[in-house]
This record gives sequence, C-alpha cells and structure tokens, in this order.
Amino acid sequence: MGEILSNIEKKRHTLAHLLAAAVLKDYPHAKLTIGPAIEYGFYYDIDFSDGDAPGEGDLKTIQKNMKKLLSSWTEFTHKEVSADEAREQFKGNQFKLELIGELEEKGETITLYTAGKFTDLCRGGHVENPAKDISTEAFKLTTIAGAYWRGSEKNPMLTRIYGVAFETKAELEAYEHQREEALRRDHRKIGQEMGLFFIDEMVGKGLAMWLPKGNFIKSEIEKFAVESENDAGYQRVTTPHIAKEELFLTSGHLPYYKDDMYPAMEMDDGTYYLKAMNCPHHHRIFQHTPKSYRDFPIRLAEYGMVYRNERSGTLAGLLRVRGLDMNDAHIYCRKDQVKDEFKAVMQLTMSYFKTFGLTDYWFRLSKWDPARKEKYFDEPESWEHAEGVIREVLTEMKVNFIEVDDEAAFYGPKVDVQFRSVIGREESMSTIQLDFIAKERFGLSYTAADGQKATDIFVIHRAPLSTHERFMAFLIEHYGGNFPLWLSPEQIRIIPVAEAHNEYATQVFEELEAVGIRVTIDDSKESMGKKIRNAKRDRLPYFVVIGDKEIEAKNVTLESRDGDSSQMTRSALGNHLKTEIDTRAL
Repeated sequence: MGEILSNIEKKRHTLAHLLAAAVLKDYPHAKLTIGPAIEYGFYYDIDFSDGDAPGEGDLKTIQKNMKKLLSSWTEFTHKEVSADEAREQFKGNQFKLELIGELEEKGETITLYTAGKFTDLCRGGHVENPAKDISTEAFKLTTIAGAYWRGSEKNPMLTRIYGVAFETKAELEAYEHQREEALRRDHRKIGQEMGLFFIDEMVGKGLAMWLPKGNFIKSEIEKFAVESENDAGYQRVTTPHIAKEELFLTSGHLPYYKDDMYPAMEMDDGTYYLKAMNCPHHHRIFQHTPKSYRDFPIRLAEYGMVYRNERSGTLAGLLRVRGLDMNDAHIYCRKDQVKDEFKAVMQLTMSYFKTFGLTDYWFRLSKWDPARKEKYFDEPESWEHAEGVIREVLTEMKVNFIEVDDEAAFYGPKVDVQFRSVIGREESMSTIQLDFIAKERFGLSYTAADGQKATDIFVIHRAPLSTHERFMAFLIEHYGGNFPLWLSPEQIRIIPVAEAHNEYATQVFEELEAVGIRVTIDDSKESMGKKIRNAKRDRLPYFVVIGDKEIEAKNVTLESRDGDSSQMTRSALGNHLKTEIDTRAL
C-alpha cells in the first residue's frame, strides 16, 4: 500500500510524473528513475548519460511542455502487473529494473500508473483529474542539480530537476517572494559583504575563519553568555581539543558516534581523537575532587571547540560545519534537583531568545524507542522517569511543545528548540539533554548526608545558544545584517560635510571612543551623498553628520539606518548610545 498523501502532496507527486513526461518529449534517450513529492514541490532524478542533458536555460521549455501536456491528462489509471511484465515495460532502464527486482523480492504489488500517453512505475498517490485539479499558474520548475542514484557515491550521478507547486498562484508568488528574501538574507552573502567570516579551501571545508568584524560579534555573544551564566551560578572550565581513546570508550561515544568523529591519531603513548563533544572532559573534571551532597548542583560551562566529521556534501556555510564552538555546559545534580535545574535551563534559554528578539520557536521532546536496544541504553525505568520529569517541566511552564519517538540521545531524552526563521526555514537551534548514564559509565558519586556513598547523579547537557557558527548564521539572516547596536562591529560613523568640519568631527570621535563606543570617522574626499550611502551600505545602526550648523550650535545630528534624525548635544549622544548598548536594546 502507498502512503496516504495530502491533496497538495498528490498534486506535487502528479507533477513529478508530468515533469518526466515533458522531459521525454525532447530527450527521448533519457532514463527515468524516481520522482517523489517533497516539501514545497517535487523533483525527478533522470539519467541523461546516453545523450544531451538539459541545463538551467532549458527549464522554461520543459515547463512549457508540462503545461501543454497537462490539458490531456484528464485521469490517472493504474494496472497491477507481474515482475516480468514490468521488466518488459522498462527494459533497457537499469534503474527501474533494480526497483522492480526489489519489489519482487519483498513480495510487494507492482503497479503501473498512466496519464495521457505516459506510463510510470509507481505506488500511487495522484490527483484523479490533473487537467482539472492542477492550476498551470501554481507550479514552476526551479533548478537542476546532480544527485547520486539511491544517494550513494558508488552509484551513477543523475540529473535532478526540481520544481515547486502550490494550490494557487498566490501561494506560489508568496513562496517566490520568500525565496527572494532568503537569497537577500543568506548569511554567506551578507557575511562576505560585511567581512564577517570566510571558509578557505586551503584550511579546509566546514572550518570557519572569523574576520575581525565577525569575531567581534562572536565575542559579544560569548560575553553575554558568560555574564548570564555567572549570574546563574555556573563555573567556567577549559578542556583540550583532543583526548585518549579510553575517554570516549568510557563515555560510550565511540561505539555510537564513531562515524561522526575524525579518524584516530596513533601517538607514542596511545590512540587519540579530536573531541566531538565536551561532556567526557567535564565528567573527568567532576571526578577530579571528591564531592559532598552540599556541593550540588555543580554547573560547569565552557565555550568548547569540537570537531565533527561531516561529509563535504552536507556542509552549508555556517549552518553545518566541521569545527563548532559550542555554548556548552553540564549540570551535575541529585535526583531531587533535576526538575528545578531543568526548568532553570529552560528559563535561561528563553531569556536569551528574548534579548535577541526571537519569538517564533517551540520545543520538541525527543524520546527513546524501547525496540531500538542497539541505539539506546536499555534502562526502561530510567527512561520513563527522565521523560516524565521533562514533560512536567514543559507542561508547568506552559510552553508549546510536541513529543517525538526515537530521536533521543543514546544516554537520555532531550528537548530541542525548533525555530522558524524569517525566511521560513525550520531548524533545530538549542538543545537540552538529560543524562542518567554518565554516573554509571564514569562511576560518578558523592558523599551523602549520612556519610554513605551515593550515585543518584543526573547530568543536564545544555547548549542554549547552540554553536557560535549555527547561531551566527541564524542571527545574520534574522537581522539581515542589520545588527542591534550592542552587536554591531562598527556602531557609529562620524561624517564631516567638508574638510573644514574635520576638527570638530574629530572631537566628537574622541569623546565617543573614550566611553567605549566603536566609532569611526569618514574624513575622505568623497561627496557627502557618497559617504551617507556608504554608511547605509555597511548596515551601520547610526551615523552622525557634522556641518556648519552643528559646529555653531555645538551639537550633532544623529541619523539612524531606519531614517530617523535628531539633533542632540555631544554629551547626550554618548549617553544615548551607552544606554542602548548596556541594555542590549533591539
């Protein structure tokens, strides 16, 4: 049986068939493979190795053919066939033959679906009357990309043609507007324009190089986190970037996460790995000195650099990298403290989001699957207790959350914070995990009130600001590069109208610099209009224009990037900026 599809998914699946039929019209040598419906649209993977392949410039022609064919697609019919009949239908197409062989081996029904003069191997899930049910103005072909057959590099490279489709023309236009906005806000584009970061091929893919301006923003975010964590009772630690194999075997990461870690380094005193996580190091710090029940909770924080062996094809700017500077911490608490500590982490996380002006988010409680004993530690009672505590916290805090099975960490359940960005992309940002295994793996213990050894230690892993790389990508796109004053690498620029105004402009510059404002002065020979355009291009929060009237009145004219303008004294200017910075105003 095919999966149950929504109406729009049926339309998108139908359009994948229509795309394949349109391609065959001009490329009869093409070999079709698969064409599913996906989020926002559809695609079809096609082998053009026996002849010419279409390029981006051919998409309009293929789309035009789709619209012509659509009028003749008044129904979808299907026919159950034997494996031999299916092989006869698709003889010469090794991709379809492979699929047919798999269906035969599994004993599944093989069906052929026909619309117009086009027949394809398919499980179903189409609209009944494409000509009537699908608007020719509500779909569009978008891009062409390469894709390996069945997603394996060992298989042939195919041509993937993508399209988008919606119920109405208005929805398509709204999507296209959102995509244009996404391109305009792309963190890679803005990062290059503002000189924030770059990724260098000689250094390596997925390894961000922070330029002075980008590093300033990065440092300000870390400073904010450190201040908040200090107020919340965290203690800061620093751990090495590598560790011996024994540490990761003890933590259990090597059996579960070995594929995500870089290959071992054989040294003269043992085998070492680049760390892919900070928690095993923190567990050893916890163990370094004996603990009493009075010491809890113990909160160890670190902006720790970790390394993940991500495949090069999955890397995407700062969103997915190989070197990650993580806003990490581990809270060691007794069983009776877990609920309060977990709630405190939730509150701290939400306070961060409020400061950055982030509102469109919800929580996802990721649970274990008791049937997947190879993936999780088999302690049903511990899983039930841990998931129950987290559920209580989420419920009592009255936050929006969902529950999903089989997405927990191997050592315990977790809460992921899901964001919908300003460009409509859903992504996981922060994570809070509850670990009941570390105490056993590392033998964590303390002296209880009765003087006996106790082991009821739970560990909360938390990274409320994710990694610097992912969070910076998100913020760049969220603000469109227009960072609030406290995060702006250059906070204000002094613009003298003419050379005669440079002396007074320098006085203003020195006064602002003396109180810690990041200020520059544009005393170039450019025209006044060009200087202002440059300030706006550089996405400055403010600039100050100084001419004859400002010198005469002994004040300044403050201009904002929003178009607001006001005159104020020099002392008022400094106070205004300092207040906005110190309060981290948006």
